[in-house]
Amino acid sequence: MGKAAPGGGAKMSRGMRVLPEEQEEEVLEELQSLGWYHDNLTRHAAEALLLSNGCDGSYLLRKSNERNDLYSLSVRARDSVKHFHVEHMGSSFKFGFNEFPSLKELVMHFANQPLIGSETGTLIVLKHPYPRKVEEPSIYESVRVHTAMQTGKTENDLVPNAPSLGTKEGYLVKQGKIVKNWKMRWFTLHRNELKYFKDQMSTEPIRALDLTECSAVQFDYSQERVNCFCLVFPLRTYYLCAKTGIEADEWIKILRWKLSQIRKQQDQREATSTL
Repeated sequence: MGKAAPGGGAKMSRGMRVLPEEQEEEVLEELQSLGWYHDNLTRHAAEALLLSNGCDGSYLLRKSNERNDLYSLSVRARDSVKHFHVEHMGSSFKFGFNEFPSLKELVMHFANQPLIGSETGTLIVLKHPYPRKVEEPSIYESVRVHTAMQTGKTENDLVPNAPSLGTKEGYLVKQGKIVKNWKMRWFTLHRNELKYFKDQMSTEPIRALDLTECSAVQFDYSQERVNCFCLVFPLRTYYLCAKTGIEADEWIKILRWKLSQIRKQQDQREATSTL
């Protein structure tokens, strides 16, 4: 664990603190109200998320596996993630030598006053809450995924129900529209757009496909080539081929996940408009 707050590390009690049932419920309510509390997220998973999706100052709170009254504040600092103990004292939260009446006040304090993350003296300020409600595709470990986050010093600055932002890029072979020949193109997936370029060095895309208009993504076995899949749009179906079946499967999974997110957002908007 990193050192918490200037002046040294926190001294933790050895025994497990037993809280009255009423206090436990209050703590659970406060935790669930925080957009950046991730409950049973493991240390390894927290590091993977913050390193893959976060930036300097990104943070989240999770349960510690050491004791029931202990939590871990995981914070990204440069190219590493530091973990700090936060101990629930019944009516306050202890962080190093400091005590705070609530976790919100703890975050507000360290949004302005840096805490020490390691013996090297790396200064960390809590800047970017890592949202719990962001849905990541199950393949985030093999596909580079970023998370859309609103920069802010407290959870009040967090975008409600922030949309997840999966990205992927790579070469695919694409079939022409009129002349049915196949050409290698560089593809990038960002937000709800799938763009393709002449090559990786090109700055202007040949075309940008709006995935909100795409109705399906699926493997295609109608072509003579292998590892092919298609994207179905109202006016055209795009046929693409990857180098390997695994790569094709990755593209299909993340594109299908993207379409499911688009449909969820559309359903939410329709439900809101009928209220």
